[in-house]
Amino acid sequence: MQIDTDQAHTKLDLILAVWESLDCESVGAKELKQIQVAVAKRFGDSAVDSPAAIARLLADEGAHLRHPEVLECDAKWRERKLARLAVYPLNFANFSAACETMTECERLRRELAQREDRNGWRDLRDAVALSRQDRLLVSAGRVISESDRAEAKEIAAWLEVWLRTPELFADWLDLRRASPQFRKQFE
Repeated sequence: MQIDTDQAHTKLDLILAVWESLDCESVGAKELKQIQVAVAKRFGDSAVDSPAAIARLLADEGAHLRHPEVLECDAKWRERKLARLAVYPLNFANFSAACETMTECERLRRELAQREDRNGWRDLRDAVALSRQDRLLVSAGRVISESDRAEAKEIAAWLEVWLRTPELFADWLDLRRASPQFRKQFE
């Protein structure tokens, strides 16, 4: 089935269309990068999947992969992504640190919105999402106390709210911290 890149409506359709248009026997770094560029151009930077994820999709469709190139390309892509996220040193280790960090995140969010910096906003969101995952892992751990696990779970919930509705977060947090449930559990 031949898909024209201009007619591709979904990301998967576009990935397959670009792959087919490359008319290559195998897929490696060069092809994966071209697919990523096409996805970013059509759907935006935040829609770009890792080289390994794209390679898996193509392999499912019968592509022959140049595995060493795919692995190296994916590793470099992930290194660049982590380097961008390191710009935002976030600390959600406890309630006090989380409150300070969320204040800073809100300041950054407003600054990025004012500058219309979509890449900066995406990086900040990615850094917060990664921090949320960290807090969820801590909350599931059995090495720390029950109260520390509960605090990590609560902070993960805060981050989920911020990721979904950052403009409402400050008001929501004030209400949450004033709630009888929160006070009973954490104060």
